[in-house]
Amino acid sequence: MHFISQDLEDYIEQHSEKEPELLAALNKETYQKILLPRMLSGHFQGRVLSMLAKLIRPVNILEIGTYTGYSALCLCEGMQENGQLHTIDIKEELVDFQRKHFDKSPWGKQIVQHLGEAIEIIPNLDLKFDLVFIDADKENYLNYYEMILPKMNKGGIILSDNVLWSGKVLEPIHPNDNSTKILVEYNLLLKNDPRIETVLLPIRDGLTVSRVL
Repeated sequence: MHFISQDLEDYIEQHSEKEPELLAALNKETYQKILLPRMLSGHFQGRVLSMLAKLIRPVNILEIGTYTGYSALCLCEGMQENGQLHTIDIKEELVDFQRKHFDKSPWGKQIVQHLGEAIEIIPNLDLKFDLVFIDADKENYLNYYEMILPKMNKGGIILSDNVLWSGKVLEPIHPNDNSTKILVEYNLLLKNDPRIETVLLPIRDGLTVSRVL
């Protein structure tokens, strides 16, 4: 996942906005208690998500893939006062962990947790979204995209994480590697879909910003 040197990554963090105390505590507890802590967005990407949300000023946000709630809290930093963030995850064992940290934030009552398969939950969300963050199982990225696009407001932003997939998108695809195959297809779709305009940023493991036309 490291496309630049660790020294440069450290320099970038040191010259970006400081990680808020609540998120630093969540970061630390995730590494202490939860499996696969590298799934956490972390300081730098979290500040990118926060900045994008503050520029967009969304009312309704959808997050597909909650994990421990770090990215959700970053996105809430730019949410309007009357807004809501809906976040979906399949891991029941993380629900209470997420809620504990959500309720420590100013947005606890505005964060709605959904437990289950996103592909089943999304069709039942009767909302229009200004901002969506896709960071879940890669095999369903194409499905998630097609499901959320009709639910986006014009000018809304879709953020897609892990689209460089540790550089695997440039390598020969193993026949059993469905995740890489889907991500290559997904990146091509975002580039060529006339319904959106897209820029792929080499942030951490790749972050695509797509604006709905």
